[in-house]
Amino acid sequence: MLILLNLLSAVALLVWGSHIVRTGILRVFGSDLRTMISRSTDGKLRAFAAGIGVTSLVQSSNATAVIVASFAAQNLLPLTSGLAILLGADVGTALMARVLTLDLSWLSPLFILVGVFLFLSRKQHRVGQIGRTGIGLGMILLALHLIVEAAQPMMEGNGIRVMFGALTGDTMLDALVGAAFAIVSYSSLAAVLLTATLAASHVISLKVALCLVVGANLGSGMLAMFGTLAQNAAARRLSAGSLLFKFAGAVLILPFAAMLADGLPLLTADARETVVTFHLVYNVARCVVCLLFIGPVATLCTRFLPDKPMPTDGIRPLHLDETALTTPTLALANAAREVLRVGDIIRSMLGNVGELIRSNDATKATETVLLDNDVDELYRATKQYLSRISREDLDDADNQRWTDIFALTINLEHAGDIIERIANDVKERKIAQRLEFSEEGAAELNDLYARLQSNLQLGLSVFFNNDLRCAEQLLIEKECFRDLERKYANAHVDRLVNQTLRSIETSALHLDMLSDMRRLNSLFCSTSYSVLETASKLHRSRLRERTNG
Repeated sequence: MLILLNLLSAVALLVWGSHIVRTGILRVFGSDLRTMISRSTDGKLRAFAAGIGVTSLVQSSNATAVIVASFAAQNLLPLTSGLAILLGADVGTALMARVLTLDLSWLSPLFILVGVFLFLSRKQHRVGQIGRTGIGLGMILLALHLIVEAAQPMMEGNGIRVMFGALTGDTMLDALVGAAFAIVSYSSLAAVLLTATLAASHVISLKVALCLVVGANLGSGMLAMFGTLAQNAAARRLSAGSLLFKFAGAVLILPFAAMLADGLPLLTADARETVVTFHLVYNVARCVVCLLFIGPVATLCTRFLPDKPMPTDGIRPLHLDETALTTPTLALANAAREVLRVGDIIRSMLGNVGELIRSNDATKATETVLLDNDVDELYRATKQYLSRISREDLDDADNQRWTDIFALTINLEHAGDIIERIANDVKERKIAQRLEFSEEGAAELNDLYARLQSNLQLGLSVFFNNDLRCAEQLLIEKECFRDLERKYANAHVDRLVNQTLRSIETSALHLDMLSDMRRLNSLFCSTSYSVLETASKLHRSRLRERTNG
């Protein structure tokens, strides 16, 4: 029993090490990997190479599938390119299995020692996350060594032989066991490494090992399929096509498992080498052949999984991918895109306000009020999504980004409420009574309205690009707007003194709109503060370095 417990704990260590490496790489290079994938849509070969490169870094075809599925769900990636990337991901996993089965056990203590030092000393920085990745690599190598040691005494136990003997009679059963382990461990790489180690220790036969490897490959496809069930048809088509390729490969290779198990030892006597080499050759051959059939498979998946019409009963988030929550940097990028979408709705609401200043259009006022419902819906969804992102796993820069996204989300929701109030006020106090602003008052409101639109656009640009010069310009625009609001308020009072009839009739509404526009402008310009504060901290840090130097 103790021997079996040692083996299971070593397997758990292997799975956990793979998870740490995957999350560490994604937290350091997550945005770069997304950029690499997004730029690989020009051709199948380029997409295939991108899949190999990304998966070799994160050591998980499942992590690559999550990124690619998020692009597909947003219609940012053609289905054919996505399928080519996932084929490359399978080859990348096989290459990493080849590397990790080399005799690198002497690197394990070095990776863990250096990794722990870097992670504890610089936890909230990229260096700390690189150290985290080193810890994961060290744990993988250590786990493989522990599995070998735990497997040796198992050969002497009859109970253990009986347990693994259940895997020697049925090819399909062995493949299903391999698929189940890949799903449970969330890592086909861990399943293949464990299989190779058990085969080298003669705990399982070579035929069983080959079936387990094919099954693990199939299990990774099932994982991707399960992960996209809640997403739209575009993401499901991608995972279905990838699973179809894996299933076709399994159907073609499994009938020859016994023949391969008899012939492969003639090439090399080392069972571990045999299993890993088979995994690599099988995936390379399968994926290269499948590249030729990407077009027909994409057509087939599109036919059986067509796009469904979007519901018309309300707006829905487009970028808040639930599967990306396990990778905080990717989740932050999704939340930022959704907030920018809220900004687009606010821009439309502001456009309606401009129409309401110039004309008595009740339809525009009603439309503006309904748009605020969309803002409220996306605000709730984005806020909930942000609250589910683990901030403990974010470095200082990403934590600041989380704060900026959350703050902008709140500010835009407040802006939507203010614009809704403006629309209702105009509808009740101007349109219903068939009043008009004076020519001078309308010109002043139109001037402030135009500046509001410009500052909203500039504020969203500052949020997206973190540009210091634009942030400084936005702060200047805020001061100019405040001065103009005061000037126009005084001018309105002068018109009241001069008994201008239209100014008297719309006076309360006019002054309320001036006040509301000032508040809107403050909300739009708030994105500048984070950029300016960061630049100030950087300046002070550099000044201290020069002084100390």
